[in-house]
Amino acid sequence: MPTASFERNRASQAEIISLLPALKAFSRRFERVENDADDLLQETVSKALRHLEQFQDGTSLKSWLFTIMRNTYCSSYKRRKREPVGCVGDLSECQVPVKSTQDWSLRAREVQAAIDKLGARHRDALLLVVGGTSYEEAAVICHCEVGTIKSRVNRARSHLLEILGETQFSEAASLH
Repeated sequence: MPTASFERNRASQAEIISLLPALKAFSRRFERVENDADDLLQETVSKALRHLEQFQDGTSLKSWLFTIMRNTYCSSYKRRKREPVGCVGDLSECQVPVKSTQDWSLRAREVQAAIDKLGARHRDALLLVVGGTSYEEAAVICHCEVGTIKSRVNRARSHLLEILGETQFSEAASLH
């Protein structure tokens, strides 16, 4: 006869399976490459199953899984930033390709010119948020509501795309 703990784990596992589509969608917010998103999803589910006894009844399993995914992504992101990629052994033997900065410099000028064409309110809101200021802080600085700041930033982005002749944000951020 199965124990209560066994039944609880079985129910949690079934709920994890039902949450896989939501977890997959959430992983795509972190990783744009399909395989990387799948890897993040797999690692999240693996960690959740290994530590299922730590899940507290009465709390949201979905929130718990999303937290595991976010923390897993943040940990791997920090690890990737501090570890060299591609070379195992003597780093002096590695040849690091150096990309030309001219294209980026020209693109930066184009983007700056487009930003300069924005209205003052849209430009200020965009620069505050892009600079790392939270929407709430930006609203206080601009003496308006948070929703107004979000609207201004969205309109500024749309105007930038229009000025730069792009159709998507990813195109505007890339070099042609």
